[in-house]
Amino acid sequence: MKNNATPSSKDLIHTAIWQETPEADNPFATRAAYCRGYDVYGAMAGNARWMEMLWLLLRAELPAGPELDILEALAVALANPGPRDASVHAAMCGGVGGSTAASSLMAALAVGAGRSGGAREVHDAMTMWKRCGADLAAWRAFHAASAHDPVDVWPEQSHLPGFDPHGAATPLPVRQLLATLDRMGAGPGTTWLHAGLEDARAAAGLPLAMCGVAACVLHDLGFSPDEGEMLYLLLRLPGAAAHALEQKAVGFKRFPFYKLELDPAATPPVPVSVPASAAIEKEAA
Repeated sequence: MKNNATPSSKDLIHTAIWQETPEADNPFATRAAYCRGYDVYGAMAGNARWMEMLWLLLRAELPAGPELDILEALAVALANPGPRDASVHAAMCGGVGGSTAASSLMAALAVGAGRSGGAREVHDAMTMWKRCGADLAAWRAFHAASAHDPVDVWPEQSHLPGFDPHGAATPLPVRQLLATLDRMGAGPGTTWLHAGLEDARAAAGLPLAMCGVAACVLHDLGFSPDEGEMLYLLLRLPGAAAHALEQKAVGFKRFPFYKLELDPAATPPVPVSVPASAAIEKEAA
């Protein structure tokens, strides 16, 4: 006789991250939940930091050093890229247009996921750090070899990942964040990049970007390129959410961007529609 109290193997969920025990009177209601063995609602809530929870979702053990403080400092710096950032701008357009909350955040994720300042560029830069280390010549070779990579869903790398193709000089916030994370002990890559910032700029022919700092630090913290890509997407969402809510409240008349101005020399004239009767009269004349 089959014992109905013993679950089928097809009913079991296999994950090393999360474990749940059910209520006695309802197998679908959770009595206790454990993240890597830590009681989330009975011990972590009210005692643990958000960064500790985030770390445990990706790692089996909490770090013993300053890694949590470093990740938190990076999270503060990335929390709001600002309204001029394309991902935040996309969320603002969703908010001012009356889109749902999920739509605004999905717009920010989609626009901020790419290879030009987005999460995929962080993935590329972390892959470069993993393969090349602190070797500027190897960085240039890595970028040159990317042109021969198999075709995938991403556009071709147009510049050395982690650097700003439109920049003139390394912005102050980038230099400040790099210095802060180096002072906190982020790791050898961060220290090397901070000390040789101008050498890296000369090798790339471009100034370092914020995504380049994030990639370096996340690599130093031991995250994989896939994990870094996910974290970069996640950590930039608070600003997108806040600006979308603000724009939804103030309306389109106060949208903080000027009307698009096109170069007349490069813009074809807009065809003028002619009523059918006028066209017939012209032909008759």
